[in-house]
Amino acid sequence: MTTPRILVIAGSDSGGGAGIQADIKTITMLGGHAMTAITAVTAQNTLGVQAVHLIPTDIVLAQIDSVVSDIGVDAVKIGMIGSAATAHAVADRLEALDVPIIFDPVMIATSGDSLADADTIAAFGRLMALASVVTPNLPELEALGGEAAVMAHGGHLLVKGGHAEGYRVIDRLLSANGELDRIEGEKIDTRHTHGTGCTLASALACGLGAGLPIEQAFRQAVRFVRHAIVAAPGLGQGHGPLGQQFVPPPRHPRESGDPAPTKKLGSRFRGNDE
Repeated sequence: MTTPRILVIAGSDSGGGAGIQADIKTITMLGGHAMTAITAVTAQNTLGVQAVHLIPTDIVLAQIDSVVSDIGVDAVKIGMIGSAATAHAVADRLEALDVPIIFDPVMIATSGDSLADADTIAAFGRLMALASVVTPNLPELEALGGEAAVMAHGGHLLVKGGHAEGYRVIDRLLSANGELDRIEGEKIDTRHTHGTGCTLASALACGLGAGLPIEQAFRQAVRFVRHAIVAAPGLGQGHGPLGQQFVPPPRHPRESGDPAPTKKLGSRFRGNDE
């Protein structure tokens, strides 16, 4: 069985709930190999973000070049990008890669602390233009101009419904041809939701990197997040981390009787559902 190689470009969360730490746990539990290009080091815990140190753009690029040139990459997940300069430089690097690119447009932490300034958010357009799938939550989607504005970049859109009012959560997968899939479920009553967006995007990247069709990767990712929320260990005084380490791994297609996945989705599968 081939191990999907997933490059994560994101910030570090010292509390282990979100960012690079959540990404590594998620990718590992889903059978992938996580590689990282760290864009920022944060001092944060379940109560909030106390400090942020941005990694220089040239060091971010050096991390990307180091792992891609030796190990290779099957999918890329982008989270906290750090600065507008880093966003543009990363976009330049990723243009050469023909693999699925998942962009989680991180703007605000679960605690409410800002993780992107206005210039960085303005530069998100470069990354959305490259992304196979953009995965905003509802406030992020509004800040990006809504569904039509994101879809104008040509990729897929996964709208996370966790911020909606009510007792139900609806996650929707959209393409240029309309809604491909949606998953509706009861909202889990818990404060331990730190890192849900990072976890979902990394799980999606892992599925696409393994060659799953986008609808199957979407369903696997949403299922993984819901299991991880339920399994949260209850750490910290605020918004605690998920329990990725307690989620049972998905069955291999050969064990379940499902057809083996085929590697068919590159960074330019944008809008092509075949």
